[in-house]
Amino acid sequence: RKMELSSGKLARFADGSAVVQLGDTAVMVTAVSKTKPSASQFMPLVVDYRQKAAAAGRIPTNYLRRELGSTDKEILTSRVIGRLKHFIYSQNYSLSFILCQILCNLLAVDGVNDPDVLAINGASAALALSDIPWNGPIGAVRVGLVDGETIINPTRKQMSSSALNLVVAGAPQSQVVMLEATAENILQQDFCHAIKVGVKHTQQIIQGIQQLVKEWGVVKRTVQKLFVAPEEIVECAKKLAFNKIYAVFTDSSHDKISRDEAINKIRLETEEQLKEKFPEVEPYEIMESFNVVSKDIFRNLVLTEYRRCDGRDLTSLRDIKCEVNMFKMLHGSALFQRGQTQVLCTVTFDSIESSVKSDLISTAVSGIKDKNFMLHYEFPPYATNEIGKVTGMNRRELGHGALAERALKPIIPQDFPFTIRVTSEVLESNGSSSMASACGGSLALMDAGVPVSSAVAGVAIGLITKCSLENGAIEDYRLLTDILGIEDYYGDMDFKMAGTNKGITALQVDLKLPGIPIKIVMEAIQQATAAKREILQIMNQTLAKPRPNRKESGPVVETIHVPLSKRLRFVGPGAYNLKKLQAQTGVTVSQLDEETYSVFAPTPSAMHEAREFIREICKDDQEVNLEFGAVYTATITEIR
Repeated sequence: RKMELSSGKLARFADGSAVVQLGDTAVMVTAVSKTKPSASQFMPLVVDYRQKAAAAGRIPTNYLRRELGSTDKEILTSRVIGRLKHFIYSQNYSLSFILCQILCNLLAVDGVNDPDVLAINGASAALALSDIPWNGPIGAVRVGLVDGETIINPTRKQMSSSALNLVVAGAPQSQVVMLEATAENILQQDFCHAIKVGVKHTQQIIQGIQQLVKEWGVVKRTVQKLFVAPEEIVECAKKLAFNKIYAVFTDSSHDKISRDEAINKIRLETEEQLKEKFPEVEPYEIMESFNVVSKDIFRNLVLTEYRRCDGRDLTSLRDIKCEVNMFKMLHGSALFQRGQTQVLCTVTFDSIESSVKSDLISTAVSGIKDKNFMLHYEFPPYATNEIGKVTGMNRRELGHGALAERALKPIIPQDFPFTIRVTSEVLESNGSSSMASACGGSLALMDAGVPVSSAVAGVAIGLITKCSLENGAIEDYRLLTDILGIEDYYGDMDFKMAGTNKGITALQVDLKLPGIPIKIVMEAIQQATAAKREILQIMNQTLAKPRPNRKESGPVVETIHVPLSKRLRFVGPGAYNLKKLQAQTGVTVSQLDEETYSVFAPTPSAMHEAREFIREICKDDQEVNLEFGAVYTATITEIR
């Protein structure tokens, strides 16, 4: 199918703008960058993807009838585009800390083609057509797997029967920039084949954007000021702190807190000495000099000595401990501990009416439907021994929860009679808490008696590379299994993969490099698969299969038959009896057909009470069973 890229008609004041269209779905993306550095020294990229109701021919259903806050879908799509931040800027531009904003505006949606992949390609085109320096362009496609056949950019109807939902972003020379996937427990070889096919098709999009840039004759701006550490200060910091930092990073007796404290102590001492020797330099140059030294030491230990700071070899897992049935009153619970990452997961059952309801706009724009399985992830500040605001869910928590939810959803039976809510609260964090949530959530589901098809485990794979100073090509690399927080911080990749013993259910790849070869991706999948199976063996020692029955404290669902002749008494005038039943007993009643009702009770005792109530209001000793369609003689005794 044909994807169209255009520019020069809309939003011409922006540094760069592009409109991407597939079928009748169109997205406009703008890129604007400041010319002066920001005060804070971090990668300043802001991405905002917005779905407009008008694009679907609808009016917002809220009280004000206008677009308000961002929906979950908008936030998750923004995060996918933002995951390309390490690729978006050129090396010099990223070191200038100049704020860049990418806005994605949905212009029209046809209900056939999803706009999220178009937004990624639009961001690539907008940046390529601007004067903002960057490493692009990139291209992105969605890959589906229907009846064993890979489909590029499948329609929404095709996706409904697809066993794979894979978004691939690729760079020139068939480099992989980003991967995001949900899979119905597909085999590793099928998954790897889909990635290769996806990367191949991204090259066509890249060539199209390059042709557009050539036609426009784009000239990139020159960056004036770079926030880099002077070589002289770096060498001095190395002489002052090398041995001390090396001793900390090679002392495996340290845990997260003690290691951080030791490094911070060395940092403060070194910075004071550097300030005395270089009194005229700016503070960030001294701070960055220490960062460069500590990062180089950490990475070289892995690259040259094959040593990790906690004493493990490159493919070893941290110690794993599992516990289930933490609290008897909970429907299901599990504690998953991997090293110093600790996650408490709970399972709660409720009626089908408690499922997540999708509003009309989200359904029309994104095809999102109601769902009766959800996973909510919480990351309180005490998990890293910090003080912070405890407010509503932030974007990071939403993204991590969505990943763990996608990992577990394929094992949930479709005909399960309850809505399932899994909560994952991170109690301690030292890397890969989202994959720990998938492991803990799987155990909690089995503890609750959910007949899952198999257990799920997840792991994060890291990457340390040595790149050429001339062209940035990767000359040497090491893959790390089950990374720590510090290995994520100093490393080049966070490769999260979850699945069962049979196959893969979810994948998310976040890179700090401008792309990696497919070969490294395949090796990472292989290494993650081996680790996943090892984790599953440990989990199975705690709970190998779902409990045969749900807990006594859990909810109950029953189907009752109410004849048409008794329906009026059962419901009551103005639904009085039905409302009274639900208020007194706490049950939820749903009508299935003319004579059948589903009754959900939060506890067995509530169901017993509801049965008695229904029996009482429906009993009639004088009742005569009348034949439908027959003619009877009767006496009128009262007219109301």
